[in-house]
Amino acid sequence: MQKLPFLKESTNMLICGEDLGMVPHCVPDVMQQTGILSLEIQRMPKDPTKSFFNPADSPYLAVVTPSTHDMSTIRGWWEENRQRTQYFYNHEMHQWGDAPQFCEAWINRAIVEQHLNSPAMWSIFQIQDLMGMSEMIRRTHPGDERINDPANP
Repeated sequence: MQKLPFLKESTNMLICGEDLGMVPHCVPDVMQQTGILSLEIQRMPKDPTKSFFNPADSPYLAVVTPSTHDMSTIRGWWEENRQRTQYFYNHEMHQWGDAPQFCEAWINRAIVEQHLNSPAMWSIFQIQDLMGMSEMIRRTHPGDERINDPANP
């Protein structure tokens, strides 16, 4: 805690911390005390009892996003695991019935809007997720949108 405030004061840039995975328990408090934004990824909740992170539950000092460059896009994810998609459709989107087989533009838009309407300071998106909101400009095959797959070097 001695060096971090000096590092932060040495720049006028907004600092965002990568606080995912196995981090010491003190990290969230230290980040909040020093005004460093946390990273909140919808498909990677920090709470192990939850399936998804709800952007509406985000603190102000945060960056919210549906995914990262190491993950599939919204449309690609929608087709990866039918059971998980169905749960998301019913419990996170509050929709009834069966989830559509493919991620229609309105679904993609609704997920982006969840993030834009969050209390977080920043919402960031892969450009493919923004283009996925339009049937006219998005790619035909969601798998073609993927930038990086760490499991497939």
